[in-house]
Amino acid sequence: MSEVRIAAEPRTEFGKGAARRTRRAGRVPAVLYGHGTDPQHISLPGHDLMLALKTPNVLLTIEGVGDGAELALPKDVQRDPVKGFLEHVDLLLVKRGEKVVVDLPVVLVGDVVAGGQIAQTVVEISVETEATHIPESVELDISGLEIDSQVLARDLKLPSGTTLVADEEILIVQIRDASVSTEPEVEAEPETAEGEGEGAAEGESASE
Repeated sequence: MSEVRIAAEPRTEFGKGAARRTRRAGRVPAVLYGHGTDPQHISLPGHDLMLALKTPNVLLTIEGVGDGAELALPKDVQRDPVKGFLEHVDLLLVKRGEKVVVDLPVVLVGDVVAGGQIAQTVVEISVETEATHIPESVELDISGLEIDSQVLARDLKLPSGTTLVADEEILIVQIRDASVSTEPEVEAEPETAEGEGEGAAEGESASE
């Protein structure tokens, strides 16, 4: 997994106005919490944090807090719904060897059988794994899956040291027959007799 060192500064001002000033200075408001400690209000460099968050479940070494550095995982990332810039980040304190629950992307590999069509219903799966050894993804090889095959969560081959947290019966992928349309049929509207249409129009005009 990826580990990124990032420098934090303590925050002593709170509220929307203070958050806006922090962002104008090129930093992102954040809260560091976990392990029964009081939440620590900090800010992080916006550009460095944006680059780090491009990696799912990135492990951050937060420098400048407490007596040294702390390890943390991003748990809640808030972005501006229009412009997409980072507004706030919640960070969960972790320790080496500790188990955490994370969502891993399910990545399909291999080629679909001839005449088949892939229907992936789940793109992420919840697992428990070591905080400092989080796999990047769960790979699912679809080679050899016949048409009408289904893969459930329990069928996934998880990376070593990882256990499934999600419901075992969740449908991940099914292989459909590509020749069978899945689009709902639209019933054609009944045609109106030519005379009926004209009569109705004339009646409406006369009544106006």
